[in-house]
Amino acid sequence: MDSTVWVAILTGGTAILAGWVTSLGNAPAARIQAEASAKAQHHAQIREARRTTYLEFLEQAHITGELYYRLGDVYMQLTEQDEQLEKIQDLRTALRDAYDPLARCARVVLLEGPEAVAAKAEAVKHAATDANGALWYIAQGAPEARSRFDNAHQVFRDRLQSFIETARATIGSP
Repeated sequence: MDSTVWVAILTGGTAILAGWVTSLGNAPAARIQAEASAKAQHHAQIREARRTTYLEFLEQAHITGELYYRLGDVYMQLTEQDEQLEKIQDLRTALRDAYDPLARCARVVLLEGPEAVAAKAEAVKHAATDANGALWYIAQGAPEARSRFDNAHQVFRDRLQSFIETARATIGSP
């Protein structure tokens, strides 16, 4: 055999060996890249699910809060006690209707997590329960019922703000 054949064999063998060594290095790199991509996609899906869940919860809390604000309108717009009581009963009915979606959304937040946000959502739900109960005392004409409601309403707003801050801080965490 002449030297040309040996050079061709050596060059071909070197190319095959180089390709094999390169593929050994590329396979783990490709696997690592695929895992990183899957992890990033999973993180994005979790973030989007949480964001949607938190927004739905905030929407229901907003509806509830708007109904609480209407109590002030009742006192400002109506002077007759019978008319006030009728509107307060209407508010209580609307709040009962609004409570179930709020409670459902709080349970969904519990599922989506994380635990800190779920605890804040639960605290908002409990504050709504307390404010709704305080409104019942107003409807019964109990003494100090209005200040009891005002305090419960303030707790509701504070807990809602705390939920928002906690959700904002954790929305990007896996």
